[in-house]
Amino acid sequence: MAKIIVKQVRSKINCPLDQKRTLIALGLKKMGQVVEHDDNQAILGMVNKVKHLVSVETK
Repeated sequence: MAKIIVKQVRSKINCPLDQKRTLIALGLKKMGQVVEHDDNQAILGMVNKVKHLVSVETK
């Protein structure tokens, strides 16, 4: 299965609570943190919600 690498590149300060919770659900707690997830619809939906705060690469 394909993997995606998600990195938080912008701060979550002044973001709505649902976007902060989405970052936490992705496993991102600090700026610059990198996590790896399977490439599935649930993860892609979460990434789409916070796309202005993260960068995404495929592995």
